[in-house]
Amino acid sequence: MSDKYQSFTASPIGKLLVKNLGLPAPMKLDRYTEGAPLVDGTVVVGGRGRLAESLPGLLDTLGIASTEVAEEGATYKGLVFDATGITGSADLVALRDFFTPLLRSLDRCPRLVVLGTPPELLEGGERVAQRALEGFTRSLGKEIGRGGTVQLVYVAEGAEAATASTLGFLLSPKSAYVSGQVVRIGATGSVKAPAVQDWQRPLTGKVALVTGASRGIGEQIARVLHRDGATVLGVDVPQAASELQVVMKEIDGDWLTLDITAADAPQRIAHHLKEKHGGVDVVVHNAGITRDKKLANMQEDRWDSVIAVNLTAPERITRELLDQGVVNPNGAIVGVASIAGIAGNVGQTNYAASKAGVIGFVDSLAGELEDGITINAVAPGFIITAMTAAVPFATREVGQRLNAMSQGGLPVDVAETIAWYANPGSSAVNGNVVRVCGQMMLGA
Repeated sequence: MSDKYQSFTASPIGKLLVKNLGLPAPMKLDRYTEGAPLVDGTVVVGGRGRLAESLPGLLDTLGIASTEVAEEGATYKGLVFDATGITGSADLVALRDFFTPLLRSLDRCPRLVVLGTPPELLEGGERVAQRALEGFTRSLGKEIGRGGTVQLVYVAEGAEAATASTLGFLLSPKSAYVSGQVVRIGATGSVKAPAVQDWQRPLTGKVALVTGASRGIGEQIARVLHRDGATVLGVDVPQAASELQVVMKEIDGDWLTLDITAADAPQRIAHHLKEKHGGVDVVVHNAGITRDKKLANMQEDRWDSVIAVNLTAPERITRELLDQGVVNPNGAIVGVASIAGIAGNVGQTNYAASKAGVIGFVDSLAGELEDGITINAVAPGFIITAMTAAVPFATREVGQRLNAMSQGGLPVDVAETIAWYANPGSSAVNGNVVRVCGQMMLGA
């Protein structure tokens, strides 16, 4: 679905109006194409922390060219600054010293990453300074423009070698609609990351379960996980059987039709995975519904159905898969939350409660899982789908423009974020909630 406003602002008259009226000017975002290099250009690395020395080698492993010395007149696709050496507020000037001279040397759709230490693991002035990095990165994300993104990655001591998959995601077009986010690596104690044999197809030999896989975001999740090498089991309601089968046949996947809220759904899914696939490596709880009404007019069935599909079913399915040992060691569980679960939304008390519950689900399990299994969530913002296309024009336009990129995201943006979580190299990424929202201008 094309963004008509974006097309208009690229026209001669549109450019004139944008300049004279100060209108939003969304840039066409770079997005990843299968087989392309992760970064089409060079990344400048800097800083004096505990990751600085290893950064060039980590990027080289991913096929990303880097330099520690910027050349006058050159343009760069990304910047990575190791801020783990900042131990007090006076040291924060190092951020200005590194970024300010380079910001005018950036190519279109640049990617900027700051690396720090989780403040909760520190004390005193060092904790203060590391927490300050969040304000810096989120503000720079709203300044950078031209389709650029800015992220903060807190790396726990001992987890330095487990940062490659995260750097590969955040420096590449795969993170096109992710900005202003804070990612924690190794903060929950899991710091080992299995070796990734093929960064182009890191999920080769893995099995992925995706609920709600017949269309929209779920379909794109299935396709991206397949692209990365996974065998996908798509699950959807019987009414969507024909669409589900078409998608799964196209990606050589498997399918199962059922109502995930049914009493026997968790057992049926677990049985199918054990009998046909010998287990599962990636579990994506994507299925979700809306039944919007203001709370004063909210009927019981509207409330119950949303909570049942969006929250209770993922809880029950996950518990069954874990209890039966169906999730393989180093597996990944991913919940799909929503910006509504973070900021709330008029007419969506049921939906927002369910999606905030998904975040609570991640929090509750992150410290309990064993055998290297992780759990994380994505929280999509305004994603352009058939559902949002039906939203009234004015509401839709406002929803798309109230972020740092002045545009809506695509289903593939959510899928790429989930594929990063699913990557075996991300096994030290646990307990995170990353918003795929273009960085909302109001709030974080």
